[in-house]
Amino acid sequence: MLGSAALGFINHLLVAESWALARLKPFAGQHARFDVGPLSFSFSVDHDGSLRRCESGDNPQVTIRLPDDTPIRLLTDRNSIFQAARIAGSVDFAEALGFIAKNLRWDSEADLARLIGDLPARRIHLEGQAMVRSKRDMASRFAANLTEFVVDEEELVVRPTAISGFCNEVDRLRDDLARLEKRMSRL
Repeated sequence: MLGSAALGFINHLLVAESWALARLKPFAGQHARFDVGPLSFSFSVDHDGSLRRCESGDNPQVTIRLPDDTPIRLLTDRNSIFQAARIAGSVDFAEALGFIAKNLRWDSEADLARLIGDLPARRIHLEGQAMVRSKRDMASRFAANLTEFVVDEEELVVRPTAISGFCNEVDRLRDDLARLEKRMSRL
């Protein structure tokens, strides 16, 4: 049921962007599968470029394995999802899907304007953007505070500069010890 709702939403986005449908039309009849953690989502491309659900047992032309932390990355760093994805199968089909995933955007304001009018939709959209920015900023500050706590206060992890300094001191001590041994052997 969740997959059908997601597919309906994706098709809604595709219909709003004719370039996306045109990009998928050459791949009509081909199957793809997205794997995220234990979840798997399979679909095929229709003749008009839209997507339809298919059984996961079908042999997909493309399999895209997304990192297990994809939901968190969606909130923090979307581009890292594509960099960490593992792709197997048809290069052209995978490239088309990747291009669409990177460039397809939901015009929530336009959809909302059809329901409640332009001005209220604009206000709600701006407030929603401000809320999302606020939540991202809060998540970023939380991550920075957690890092500071783990590294500086609890000292569970050591900073690379501290490790480098320690290694330099060990090297200097080794050299000093070697010089001392040479002096002692002369005596």
